[in-house]
Amino acid sequence: MLKVGVMGVRGYTGEELLRLLLSHPDVEICCVQARVEKPKTVSELLPAFAKKTELLCKDHSPEEMAKGCDIVFLALPHTVSQSAAPPILAAGKKVIDLSADFRLRDTSVYERYYKTKHLHPELLEKRAYGLPELYREKIRKSSLVANPGCYPTAILLAAIPFLKKKKTSGPHFIADAKSGVTGAGRSSAGVLQFADVNESLKAYRVGEHQHVPEMEEVLADALGKKMQVVFTPHLVPINRGILSTLYFPLPEKVTTGELVNLYSEFYKNESFVRVLPEGVFPEVKNVLYTNFCDIAVKVDEERSVAIVVSTLDNLMKGAAGQAVQNMNLLAGFPETQGLL
Repeated sequence: MLKVGVMGVRGYTGEELLRLLLSHPDVEICCVQARVEKPKTVSELLPAFAKKTELLCKDHSPEEMAKGCDIVFLALPHTVSQSAAPPILAAGKKVIDLSADFRLRDTSVYERYYKTKHLHPELLEKRAYGLPELYREKIRKSSLVANPGCYPTAILLAAIPFLKKKKTSGPHFIADAKSGVTGAGRSSAGVLQFADVNESLKAYRVGEHQHVPEMEEVLADALGKKMQVVFTPHLVPINRGILSTLYFPLPEKVTTGELVNLYSEFYKNESFVRVLPEGVFPEVKNVLYTNFCDIAVKVDEERSVAIVVSTLDNLMKGAAGQAVQNMNLLAGFPETQGLL
């Protein structure tokens, strides 16, 4: 059995990780951590787990987590994981980090968007970016996996097949995305009051979202050239789920059917990407509590624009589910184990 631990179990992502790991047939959860004044059972912190587990949660140090675990998940806030990961790695254990601390290779970009100094730039070239559909073999060989953000997962999976195989006019494309409230994290729950979110819809961090450089770095890596993303995120009054719509201006003629075939061929061996038939478009409700990303394409021939729509559960393929997918790769398990 693979021995795993979770730091930050009280957050939405930590809770989702715990749910998945408890039902994984090849995993034993040895250690869970949260900021608690005294040890408490998981069910005291998260009542949904009553009678499911008697795990005791403590405010373990990274060194303590490393002693009993083969792999440690860091479901910690941005800027916190960069201090937690090195002691675990130094103990010869593996880390899957769900924060942004190891996603960006360029520390100056990280420091610009996250307003703090990066303490361990030496780890950035060693880490694997945890999007299996692009970096599967690198993930298998790594000891530090930087789990992607939820928006980047939805947008990159939708964009890369098109950008690898077809041309778009101009140096950028437009990505419009909507996310449920859990995308902001449990620590933001007090800010996102029900009365402020319900019956409303708003754009936020317009033109300055921290996921833009993450996406552009992966695109440059995948395409061998720079490609910019004009990205606008929106908050919608649902608990979970992301739906993104991408627009690619077309310099040459292509049909919807040709794009459906292109995407189907690109993802034919991927267990967690579902390319929908022509004329069928993704809905958030169809991916909730799953690790699937659903993708549909449409060509507006009159305006010469390709439109790609994707949807996923921000807590699953956008976070915890993808982290377990990465764990399966690190451990040599079937990639779908515990997720289908």
